[in-house]
Formats: sequence, structure tokens, C-alpha cells
Amino acid sequence: MVITSMTAVQVQRELNRYANPVRKKTNEWFFKTGKGEYGEGDVFLGIRVPDIRKVSKQFYSISRAETKKLLQSPYHEERLAALLILVNQFQKGDDVTQKSIFDFYIRHTKYVNNWDLVDLSAHYIVGAYMLKHPNEETILDSFVCSKSLWERRIAMVATWIFIREGKFDKTIELAEILLDDKEDLMHKASGWMLREVWKKKNAPVEDFIKKHYTRMPRTMLRYAIEKMDEIKRKQFLKGNF
Repeated sequence: MVITSMTAVQVQRELNRYANPVRKKTNEWFFKTGKGEYGEGDVFLGIRVPDIRKVSKQFYSISRAETKKLLQSPYHEERLAALLILVNQFQKGDDVTQKSIFDFYIRHTKYVNNWDLVDLSAHYIVGAYMLKHPNEETILDSFVCSKSLWERRIAMVATWIFIREGKFDKTIELAEILLDDKEDLMHKASGWMLREVWKKKNAPVEDFIKKHYTRMPRTMLRYAIEKMDEIKRKQFLKGNF
């Protein structure tokens, strides 16, 4: 049962207990918040992820309306806390709750606007819901072509849960669409997911690389082959198949 007496203000106060001005500066550099960078304008409080997780679990039962206030916060860590709360509620929720959270997430992707926010939520909510409701996969087809870097990343990272279940086709399909993406963060995401596929089954990824070697961004290739043994890794890096 959701306890509506918990408020966003209470979450914010609890998070602020862990704020660190030195970490704030480090995070703003690490997450590229400068002018023209992918995280331009993002603001940090300087809180470690383990502490954000701790607070999110403490406020697991907060209402959706109060969670929305956190998700719309200018502070990165408050948005992450909101997403972790949603993940917790999704995992413990029934079908109706999961549908509600999935729909809410899809409507509010503009606030899931840095790579860690995507990576700590997309597969747990979007991927997990689509695993049970494959008819919703068309949203990934839309997101992967979005002008939003973060929606494109959501599409790719959401497939991580498919991979864990031995389903690789969607990851390969999206990676092919993203071959010409201009953003290095997408090359990393695609390569990362291809690597996860390779850890489960080598052939789909090795065939993908052979087919697209001349088009693959080097970052995507390097991420994809990272877990290969040294000899094979060098062969694929050089195109010696």
C-alpha cells in the first residue's frame, strides 16, 4: 500500500544529509555539464549512488505525485532517487502497478536525461515491461530514431533484460540502426549491449561485426569485443576474420 504522507520534501531533506561539495564538483565534471556537452546545465548535490539507493528504499512507498516532483527536480540526484523509487515499486508491484509505472516513465523521458539515469532504470522498467508485453516493443523502434540522445539510449539499454533472458534479436536490430549515430555515448551503449549478447552467445555478435566492420564506430567495436580472448580480440579489431 502506498503511504501518501511521505513527501518529496522529506526525500530532499534526507538526500541533503549526504551532499558533499567536493563530490558535487567532481560529478559536474564527470557527467559533462559544461556548455555544449551532453549534460549541459545538469546540477548536482554531490551524493554517492549507494546513499541515493539507501534513501530511495527508505521512501519506497512515496506516492506517484510526490515521485513526479522529484523526477522534475533540477538536481540530478533527486531525479535518480525518483527513478530508483519507481524501479523498486515496479519490481514489487502487480500488473496494474507495473503498467502505470511503465506509462509514467514513457511520458516523462525528458527527465531521464543523463546516461546513469538511463542505465539504472531503462531495463528494469521499460525492458522488463516489454518482456511481458512484446506488443509494446514498437516504442523502442520509435525511441531509437528519436532526436533525443537519452531516448535512443533508453531503447538500447532496455534490451539488456531481453539479453538476460536469451533474446538477442532486438539488440542486434537496434545496434544496426545505431551504426551511423553521431553520439559517442550511443556507440558505447550499443557496444556494451553487443558485448552482453556475446557473453551469452558469440555467433550473433561476431556475425554482426563481420557484416558491419567497415561501418562500425571504433568505440562500438572496442566495447563489443572487450570480453574476447586477446588473440580473437586483436583479430576482430583489425578485421582479420
